[in-house]
Amino acid sequence: MLGPGSWIIIGVVALLIFGPKKLPELGRAAGKTLKEFKNATSGLVDDDDDKKKKNKQAKTDEQ
Repeated sequence: MLGPGSWIIIGVVALLIFGPKKLPELGRAAGKTLKEFKNATSGLVDDDDDKKKKNKQAKTDEQ
């Protein structure tokens, strides 16, 4: 886990490397990427849940 001091150092280094004008763009891009990744993985989990429900229902129908 990173402490507050580590986050400050990371922020300062990012500011020095990318500059103050690029940081908001990078933050937006990172946010969009994480949102799309979350949506894609939740879709996979939903698909797995649907398959489990169908299999469970099929087993109960057979009995």
